[in-house]
Amino acid sequence: MPKKFAVLLIVTAFVLSAVSQTSNSFDGHTWWDHVKVLADDNMEGRDTGSQGLRKAEGYVVDQLKKNGVQPAGKDGYYQAVKFVSHQIVEKESSAALLRDGKVEPLTLGDDVIFNTRIDLAPEVEAPLVFVGYGLTVPEKNYDDLAGLDVKGKVVVILSGSPAEIPGALASHYQTPAERWKALQKAGVIGVISIPNPASMDVPWSRIALNRTHPSMDLADPVFNETAGEKVSMLMNPAKADVLFAGTGHTFGELAALGKDRKPLPHFPLNVSIRSKAKLEKKDVDSANIIAKLPGSDPALKNEYVVLSAHIDHIGIGEPINGDRIYNGAMDNASGSAVLLDVAANLKRSPEKLKRSLLFVFVTGEEKGLLGSKYFTQYPTVDPKSMVADINIDMFLPIIPLKTLVVFGLAESDLGDLATQVAEARGVHVEADPEPQRNIFIRSDQYNFIRHGVPALAMGVAPDPKSPEQKKIFKDWLTNRYHAPSDDLAQPIDFSAAARYEEIIRGLMLKVANDPQRPEWKVDSFFRRYATSQLTSKNGTANP
Repeated sequence: MPKKFAVLLIVTAFVLSAVSQTSNSFDGHTWWDHVKVLADDNMEGRDTGSQGLRKAEGYVVDQLKKNGVQPAGKDGYYQAVKFVSHQIVEKESSAALLRDGKVEPLTLGDDVIFNTRIDLAPEVEAPLVFVGYGLTVPEKNYDDLAGLDVKGKVVVILSGSPAEIPGALASHYQTPAERWKALQKAGVIGVISIPNPASMDVPWSRIALNRTHPSMDLADPVFNETAGEKVSMLMNPAKADVLFAGTGHTFGELAALGKDRKPLPHFPLNVSIRSKAKLEKKDVDSANIIAKLPGSDPALKNEYVVLSAHIDHIGIGEPINGDRIYNGAMDNASGSAVLLDVAANLKRSPEKLKRSLLFVFVTGEEKGLLGSKYFTQYPTVDPKSMVADINIDMFLPIIPLKTLVVFGLAESDLGDLATQVAEARGVHVEADPEPQRNIFIRSDQYNFIRHGVPALAMGVAPDPKSPEQKKIFKDWLTNRYHAPSDDLAQPIDFSAAARYEEIIRGLMLKVANDPQRPEWKVDSFFRRYATSQLTSKNGTANP
């Protein structure tokens, strides 16, 4: 054999071996082993404050200890979080429309559902006004309330946003806190939201099924973002035409405009709402789990790259096909399992990290991102030390990973780094293709963003040119999302999970070892949060 050819073979073998070791750092099966524990029936769906969630958190703590990840909570690995639970008493609650002196009863469940995330007033009677998307976006000189008399009234909103408002910005102003600021200023006392059928993840029948399941809010009054809101309801879009009788508009017409994110009209409705709500309240205790892996650089080790995931799910609910346990395998045992698998991988294959890693498993996400809201308000590390958050929530490895959707892709250079890492592994990156679903604000990265920390979330995405893959995702949302069938019996693509973990690990290492902290893009709306954080801490704004 010629010497040059022999050398070439050796080099090729070395390269292939290195590639193989890299690609085999994760196999998907060790990840799934964690999911099998966290989503087992004996965890009873991990509802916030439940014994099942405490058991799951105990497993997480044991795994962290096993892999040498140190406690970083207030009480070892734990950060206590206190909640107040709100549960509707339907037999003592009711809703009706008042039209031309006549009462038209609404059926709870079939027609409307009370939103118990707010502190509902015992009784409300007020006229209704349709305000389109119900958005006020100063940066775009957009105001759905302009010229309308809404003082002392309840507004009716179609979920969504107009195409002229960028997706991330529109999502931000659709959060309860931001939306209510504008509504309350205009004198509104309540909200009836109608989901647009074109962007509903869950069919109405399943939404209504668990309508009496308790909602929660943080007990600390500093988090009361909807003070003054007296009534909040969700209306079945199939029954929504009753609101628009005599106005010259139909719900079908309005929903069609909303589907295409077109402008909506605004007009008073010829009807009032009368509601009676009885709430039962009780205190609930839960906890976040926080751990750290110290870095090695004398200066940078005092900064943290955060890996976050929520560990809670819905718990035990109304049965579907005889099953009452909402296991939450993909939502979000999958994300918590990634954090545990990454920690185990770093023990097996140690990396010399310059920055430290912070593993944050939050509670109460399903109650409105409450655990991360509490942690980012009261972090267990110096808030200025968190340089980035990589959040993992329901990343759905149910098809081969060839396309990765990055929520928050264009907001900071963290998105650029994620693109580099993914494309180096042959994975195409895309921005959120469905901004009307508001995923950007529906998971825990949003609370880090609101506190000035560059953050993103990523998930497996269907090929935009593949109707078959799109159907797989649509069917998953319709049949498994927030259903007992999000369990251990569903099909999983282990190679997709493994490749996803490689990308998470690669991005984490890149941020941990880069001398520069991730920065917000100059034109990002969310850059203001970093500026405001610096202003409040230092007295001067970042230029």
